[in-house]
Amino acid sequence: MPNTPDLDSLRLLVGVGASGSLSSVARDAGMSQQAVSARMAALEKALGTPLLTRSPHGTRLTEAGILVADWATPLLTEADRFEAATEALRSDVESSLTIASSMTIAEHLAPGWLIRLRTQSPDLRVELTAGNSEAVVKMVRSRTAALGFIETPDLPADLHCESFASDELVVVVGPSHRWAKRRSGITVEELADASLVTREHGSGTRLAFDRALATAGFPMLAEPAAEYSTTSAIRSTVMAGQVASVLSILAVREQLASGALVRVRVRDLRIIRPLTAIWHPSGRLHSAAEQLLAIAARRA
Repeated sequence: MPNTPDLDSLRLLVGVGASGSLSSVARDAGMSQQAVSARMAALEKALGTPLLTRSPHGTRLTEAGILVADWATPLLTEADRFEAATEALRSDVESSLTIASSMTIAEHLAPGWLIRLRTQSPDLRVELTAGNSEAVVKMVRSRTAALGFIETPDLPADLHCESFASDELVVVVGPSHRWAKRRSGITVEELADASLVTREHGSGTRLAFDRALATAGFPMLAEPAAEYSTTSAIRSTVMAGQVASVLSILAVREQLASGALVRVRVRDLRIIRPLTAIWHPSGRLHSAAEQLLAIAARRA
């Protein structure tokens, strides 16, 4: 049974039929004449019939060669159309980027990164979805997002992870809270025994805080006073009431500077967590995602 000829050889054959010259076809294809002759000989062997007749006046197709070239022409046209369509598809993919980010990064870091990315790639369309770290991991696993940013100490083993910065969690209270004027700070045990306003389970902030208390030997004892999915809701609650919370320093810098919140020192405890980019291990990282990751690392 004859082998199926490859498209490049058929394209060369059609070119020889149109020009009557192996050297002309070789020049147009960026190949040597010997290489084209070898491809034609291999095509003749694959099809089991002579396709070319060579003479001092040039090269012409045999009757079988004319038939094969005629049959190949619409096939090559469709192949060119397919290549153009897939190239357009690749271009469309490269012109858009879907990312997912945990709340702290989405609210306080990602906007600056995206402004910088837009100056570098003004035609790029970026879609940002914010959620807790657990939700971001799920989006990257399902390839709903090409790139994710998380702030949890537990990194997913099945995804590619690259930590690009670190973040500190701090205890904050309103100015009238009993801890606000405690110059000596509080103990880890006092913090573990307090009813705090916290992020929900699944957030990197909540996990990093719980893990730090457990590592210090004082797992959280009291039930949370409230659980919220956004740092803005937690900030407002802390500023308005007599409750404390643990938030990223990124989320409370302005309020600490203005005096709307007060940072409480916790003796013998400092909570540092990684900020990590994640992406699916299979396939190439989107070029725009590489750009964004480089921006995040520089600006962080």
